[in-house]
Amino acid sequence: MEEQVDLRVDSADSDTRLDVFLSARLGITRSSVKRLMSEGYIRIGGLEAKPALKVRPGMIVHVFKSSPAPVEETPQAQEIPVSIIFEDEYILVVEKPAGMVVHPGAGNYTGTLVNALLYHAPGMAGVGSPKRPGVVHRLDKLTSGVMVFAKTQYAYYTLAEAFKRHEHLRVYYALCYGEMPKEEGSIRTLLGRHPSDRKRMSSRVNKGRQAITHWHVDRQWKEFSLLRMRLETGRTHQIRVHLADMGRPVVGDPVYSGRKRANSIVDPLIRAHVKSLDRQMLHAYLLGLRHPHTGKWIEFTSSMPQDMLSLINLLDRT
Repeated sequence: MEEQVDLRVDSADSDTRLDVFLSARLGITRSSVKRLMSEGYIRIGGLEAKPALKVRPGMIVHVFKSSPAPVEETPQAQEIPVSIIFEDEYILVVEKPAGMVVHPGAGNYTGTLVNALLYHAPGMAGVGSPKRPGVVHRLDKLTSGVMVFAKTQYAYYTLAEAFKRHEHLRVYYALCYGEMPKEEGSIRTLLGRHPSDRKRMSSRVNKGRQAITHWHVDRQWKEFSLLRMRLETGRTHQIRVHLADMGRPVVGDPVYSGRKRANSIVDPLIRAHVKSLDRQMLHAYLLGLRHPHTGKWIEFTSSMPQDMLSLINLLDRT
């Protein structure tokens, strides 16, 4: 077992940031605390801790004196059904369902899409990052749609470089609140961590990475719009942030006000339906790329999922 120190949170420290709490208890700087966290030396309940976490009375914070063994150093294959759109010896294109995490991480060490694909294609285990084999791009846990994975090292580096240079085509469908000001347009902002909530992203920052989203209105109802959105860049939460900062958050979004907005829906039937949603109405519909081996341009699509179709049908009826 790794040698460790267990620190119990007292009532006087309630609601204090974890990095502030540990800085005072350990007598070190907050930057040193953050470095220890990033290297896995600090955990709560077996999971790696985050600096901005607010501590609660009775909480036990484990500080390791030597690097703790990870829960899972590398992902393990699991027999989990997965919908495959296309496969050859170089790439694997799949439909990711909403609710499934792409690869193992804190709090999700099993049951991910990577665990499922390792069972289907064991050779992926040595491709790219050991902890994220074959992964060249990602979708949020609560976003559905088409994804590509690399099955060889050459395919991995070729696809990863293409995604880095934005040489792919990514088209999404999003159901959002409100009507758009015109039929189509573009959103160009910086995108970075939210200044007060580190789990969120924001376009209202002074420093960040350029984020460009192009949108087109497919359908509109009195209080909702169905948008077809093309990503020119692929930043974390890009579509969700851009629409939320326009005052038109994605319906059902649990992070960017999509759920709170449900209370303002006029029609009681639609309001009840939206409140029952367990994820944001965002779907990666189309992915276009050059095949890493042949260089041929190929495109793959994923049908709109049933939960989005059900809401669209309800809006049409009412």
